[in-house]
Amino acid sequence: MKRHTKIFLGLAIGAVSGVLSNFLFRDSPQLQFIQKYFTDPAGKIFLNFLIMMVIPLVFASLSLGVAQIGDLKKLGRIGLKTISYFFVVTAFAVTIGLILVNVIKPGNFLPEETKTELMSSFQNQATEIKTTSENIEFGIQTFVNIVPRNPVAAIAKPNPEMLALIFFSLIVGIALTIIDKDKAAPLIKLLEGINDITVVVINIAMKFAPIGVFALIFSVTSRFGYDLLVALSMYVVTVLLGLTIHLIFSYSFLLKFATKYNPIKFFKKIETVVLTAFSTSSSSATLPTTISVSQTNLGIPKQITGFVLPLGATMNMNGTALFEGVTVLFLAQVFGVNLSIGMQLIVILMSVLTAIGSAGVPSGSIPLLVMVLAMVNVPPEGIAIILGVDRLLDMCRTVLNVTGDITCAAYITKSEGFELKE
Repeated sequence: MKRHTKIFLGLAIGAVSGVLSNFLFRDSPQLQFIQKYFTDPAGKIFLNFLIMMVIPLVFASLSLGVAQIGDLKKLGRIGLKTISYFFVVTAFAVTIGLILVNVIKPGNFLPEETKTELMSSFQNQATEIKTTSENIEFGIQTFVNIVPRNPVAAIAKPNPEMLALIFFSLIVGIALTIIDKDKAAPLIKLLEGINDITVVVINIAMKFAPIGVFALIFSVTSRFGYDLLVALSMYVVTVLLGLTIHLIFSYSFLLKFATKYNPIKFFKKIETVVLTAFSTSSSSATLPTTISVSQTNLGIPKQITGFVLPLGATMNMNGTALFEGVTVLFLAQVFGVNLSIGMQLIVILMSVLTAIGSAGVPSGSIPLLVMVLAMVNVPPEGIAIILGVDRLLDMCRTVLNVTGDITCAAYITKSEGFELKE
C-alpha cells in the first residue's frame, strides 16, 4: 500500500471515529481520558517529530539553494519573481474571500443566543490570544527584526523568528558564492550532509504518519462535534468555498498558463503533501515532505526547491490571508460594524502583511488576526466565536498554503528554462 493511501486511511478513520465519539460520548470522562493520554500525545509527538527538523532543513536548504544558484544576478531575478508571485496570489486569495463574504453575509445568519454561548465557551482562550497579540509588535520593528542581532537566539524561541532565520540563511548562501570555491567546499559538504540527515529523519517520521494523522484528526473531530459546525455553518461554508475556488480555479489557471502543466496530474502528484498539510495544520511541519515530493514527483531542481519552498513556508500564506479576510468581515457583520470599501481595502492589505508574518504552525495566524480586528474597530474578544472551528479551517487553509508554494516552485522552474517531470 502506498504511503499517501495509508495516510488517507488514517485521516478517514480518525475523522469518522472522532465525529462518532463526539456524538455518542460527548463530555464523557472516558473520551476525555483517551484524548488526554492517547490521541493528543500521539498527535503532538508526530507533529514535534516533523517540526524538530524544520530549523536545520530551512538553514541548510536555503543556504545551499543560494550557493547552487551561484550567480547573484540570477538569484535576484528568481527572488524577485518568487516574492512577486507570493504577493499577487495572496492578494488575489483575500479578494476572493471578501467578495464571497459580502455576497453570502454569513454574520447575519448567527443567532444572538449562539453568539453569547460561543463567547462564553471560548472566553478564556480568547483572552489568552488577545494578551499574546498585545505583545506582538507589527510595523517598522517587524522589518528591523528580520535582521537578527543573534541568529541563534532568534531561532531558540518556542516560536522561532523564521524571517530572521531565512535572512541569515540567505546571507550565508550569498557569502558562499563570493568566497573562494576551495574555502566554500567544506561548508557546502556539511550543509549537504545536514540536508541528507533531515531527509532520512523525515522518512522515519513519515512511517508513523498514518498513526499520527489518525491521532491528530480524532482529537479535533471528537472535540468540535457536529453542533458547533451547524452553528457556524455559513461562516465555515464561506471560508471553505473561498479556499476551494482559489485551489481549483486560481492554481489550475496558473499551472495551465504559466507552466503548461496539466493541473489534474499536478494535484495527483502532490497527494502526500496535501494529506500531510491537512493533518498537521502546519506549513513548517509539511516543508520536508513538500521539498521531497517536489523534487521526486515533479522533478523541480534542488536549487529551486531549496530556495523557493522554505521561503514559501514562511511567506506564502494565501490560504491564511483568505481566512483572515473572511473572518474579519464575518465578525464585523456579527457585531454590526459596517466596513466601508476603504476599510475593506485596509483589511486586504493587513491580511496579506500579517499572513506573511504569521508562524507556519497550527493556529499561528490567530494572534495577528486579533490585531487586524482591533484596527478596524471590531471587538477583538469576538475571536472567541470562531475558535471552536479554527483547527478544522486551519487544516484546510494549510493545504492552500503549501500547494501555493509548490505551484510557485513549478512556475520558477519553467521560467528558468527547466522542464517538469511528466
